[in-house]
Amino acid sequence: MAVDAEMLALFKAELELCKVHEGEVVAALTACGEFIDYSHAFMLAAEGLGATAFNVTVPRSKPKVAGVQGRHPLAGNFPAIESLKRADLVIDMMGLLFSAEQAELQAAGARVLRVMEPLHVLRQMFPTEDLRRRVEFERDLLMKGKDLHITSKGGTDVRYKLSQYPVISEYGYTYERGRWDHFPSGFSFTQGNDGSVEGTVVLMPGDIFAAFKRYVQTPVRLKIERGYVTSIEGEGMDAALMRNYIESFNDPRGYAVSHIGWGLNERANWHHFAATQNLASEHVMNALSFYGNVLFSTGPNTELGGANDTPCHMDLPMRGCSVVLDDVPIIAEGKVVHPEMRAPGH
Repeated sequence: MAVDAEMLALFKAELELCKVHEGEVVAALTACGEFIDYSHAFMLAAEGLGATAFNVTVPRSKPKVAGVQGRHPLAGNFPAIESLKRADLVIDMMGLLFSAEQAELQAAGARVLRVMEPLHVLRQMFPTEDLRRRVEFERDLLMKGKDLHITSKGGTDVRYKLSQYPVISEYGYTYERGRWDHFPSGFSFTQGNDGSVEGTVVLMPGDIFAAFKRYVQTPVRLKIERGYVTSIEGEGMDAALMRNYIESFNDPRGYAVSHIGWGLNERANWHHFAATQNLASEHVMNALSFYGNVLFSTGPNTELGGANDTPCHMDLPMRGCSVVLDDVPIIAEGKVVHPEMRAPGH
């Protein structure tokens, strides 16, 4: 199979950031017929660095559904899982996030790198050491934080009490044993203590329904009590769309407030969905990572060690918010103001 030279060079550079070296084992995980070119290029790039590479591909009997997390065709395939547990690095092109199987691979020591975006996005948002430094600074702040307060001119006013859950950083590569990351990305996130998130979140025009790859057109007002969304109000179609989507899962845990964090990747574009020609091929990392966003979400929290494994997950990146952590200003009306997290030139 012919391999695109630019793809091969980009994937080799990514694996070098992941510190793949001679003697390591790299596994490419795919669903049958998906990401064939990526799989082949990653294996060749790994072999070029002296590693041993192999591909695990499993059939996908049901189509992928937007927003559904933790449900994938690797579940129950014990021979495939055991093979992957022997790898040092698993390139996940199938989508293991929020699943017990991903946690099992990480517990076995495999580092996991999720790759879902088209090549032009991987190139555009390619990670840097400076991005890692800033995202890890965000991680360290959240690890020590106790009170997170988010406001906006649109009416958002919500508080999270922190300390119960760990913090996950995403900067686009992974070289630590058992660590997961997403290539590309650029943020950290945690979760509020159980029952402790209180207030109001108002989605405003220009905020993003990541599951729908769609911008909010009309305000949506979410009332939050004891860590759950208790009402979704709005006069336009957006509120009805969000209500109907969550209701379709018939799972009250879909209303739980999930992870929270903010984007720091200055290479990510808020306008990406409006500019792209083929939304079907795009994932959502521009939306989740763009510089100065507040990434509010609902649904599962198993990735952070919680017990909520609902498949109903909504990432809702918001613009123009202000963030204060333990009385320290982090973001002011969408602009990163903390000096240790400001990107060069911003």
